[in-house]
Amino acid sequence: MSRAHATFLLAAGLALGAFAYRIQTHDLLATTPARSAAQVAAGWAFLAAGLALWARRPENRMGPLLVVTSFALLARQFRYSHDALAFTTFFAFGEIGYALFAHCVLAYPSGVVRDRFERAFLALAYATTIVFPLATLLVYDGSRPLRWFDRTRPRESLLLVHGDGNLARLLQDTYAVIALGFLASALIVLLVRKFVRATPRARRTMAPLLLAAVVVALRAVLESILTFADRPPAALTRNLFWWQIVGLAAVPLALLVGLLRSRLAQARVGDLARRLEHTPPEQFASTLGNALHDPSLEVAFWLPEQRRYVDAGGAPVTLPTDASRRAITLLEHDGAPVAALMYDPALRDDPNVVEAAAAAARLALENARLHAELRAQLAVVQESRRRIVEAADEERRRIERNLHDGAQQALLAVALELRSALRRYGGRIDSEVEQALETAVGGLQEAVDELRELAHGVHPAVLTEQGLAAALESLADRMPVTVTVTAAPTERLPAPVEAAAYYVACEAVTNAAKHAGASRVTVEAQRSNGTLRVQVADDGVGGADATGSGLRGLSDRVEARGGRLDVRSGNGGGTTVVAEIPCAS
Repeated sequence: MSRAHATFLLAAGLALGAFAYRIQTHDLLATTPARSAAQVAAGWAFLAAGLALWARRPENRMGPLLVVTSFALLARQFRYSHDALAFTTFFAFGEIGYALFAHCVLAYPSGVVRDRFERAFLALAYATTIVFPLATLLVYDGSRPLRWFDRTRPRESLLLVHGDGNLARLLQDTYAVIALGFLASALIVLLVRKFVRATPRARRTMAPLLLAAVVVALRAVLESILTFADRPPAALTRNLFWWQIVGLAAVPLALLVGLLRSRLAQARVGDLARRLEHTPPEQFASTLGNALHDPSLEVAFWLPEQRRYVDAGGAPVTLPTDASRRAITLLEHDGAPVAALMYDPALRDDPNVVEAAAAAARLALENARLHAELRAQLAVVQESRRRIVEAADEERRRIERNLHDGAQQALLAVALELRSALRRYGGRIDSEVEQALETAVGGLQEAVDELRELAHGVHPAVLTEQGLAAALESLADRMPVTVTVTAAPTERLPAPVEAAAYYVACEAVTNAAKHAGASRVTVEAQRSNGTLRVQVADDGVGGADATGSGLRGLSDRVEARGGRLDVRSGNGGGTTVVAEIPCAS
């Protein structure tokens, strides 16, 4: 809207208000200058709010709708004129101002009514405010005064077809029941429904406006009831008038408050870029959400190599498809996607604030995107390490099964055959042959024992069958040094977790026995807060190399499960190996 258009509308509204005040004070005996001025002021309030909103958001229909409502409310006062043309014209269409009022409230803040129940209500409201006044003018002959008009000088209807004062009064009473009673009550129900279904941010924005609208609607319901009272108390009638004026004026005031809040929000995001420079990526969403008063705001970063969006931790993010539940703004830098903001759809009604926040955040989001990309790549590497470790464990289990079910069983079978032959032919064969057979049987038994030990080192069957506690006890029994298991979980844990814990203990105990000259080793495995903590301590010479191939392999295995390995080994002070492994499968 240009400045010339705004000036013209402002001047026209002021002039219309001045004429409305004159009509009220000269042609309506039941009013006072204060009441007439208050009605004009209420109309001007709609005009001021409409022009301000129209100038700031020309694409939003609320501005034009408020200006039209202002003109309708001001022009309604001309129905009190004793001029036949003015009375007929503005009595016929003067009530549309109240339908426009309901339209403003239901259309806020976008200016568009999308709900089918609200659309149906407005269609009925517009029809009611046009049909009943027109029908009244067809039968109004001045024989009975109309409600809300002075009784001294009847007006002349230019649409009179057949005079019937009683029918005219009946039509007015029916209009009061439908418009002031039923429609006003329905408006309250729709406003409560609209508030309940709104998002938290939309509720904060809508609350003042809806409260004022409910006040006006309640006043209309009460007036509908008092329509049929013979002599309503004068004080009550007077209070109802001021109740209506305060409610009407509060609606555009609430709109202006919302507009001012929007300007303050836009001013707050002005220093957003400076704040985001010192904000870690994982806190971007909360920082932007605080600036926009939307705690539900989410940030997704675009990874060009993977062609997908991820969150600050690198986890994949799927952009929502339901625009009625989540709004999306895609951010770019030098023509390339950077990030996506997902936020409360109520913010769409204030695009300037979102654009200001997006502009302030764009460069910082590009830096955060690089961090998110690095985290995503790290997550891929960690997942790859986990798959490698799990594949290696599976291969260990396969080899252990092959050794146990293949070579080991075959050697045992041969040894049994030889023992059986010795029992059958013992004493009947040459002593040298018998000695050779016994030596062979002993060698086979040693080979079986070595294969069993080898299979146990590859992947102990007891770990798979009985769990970590039994595997640690078996490990302690096989070691040449004294190994004490002070604690071990009795419940079964995920197989990869048990395998990682076992090999940490096995490698640490073996190192203590072979390289540290230890005489005593303690092993402790305890689960706490979803993490398995394995500690192996010896009394050896210390000085263990944490970068050696054995411990480095253990570190890779533990870190592949999202854990960490710590080796403390001072010269002469023994060695302590601590592994913390998350128990999630």
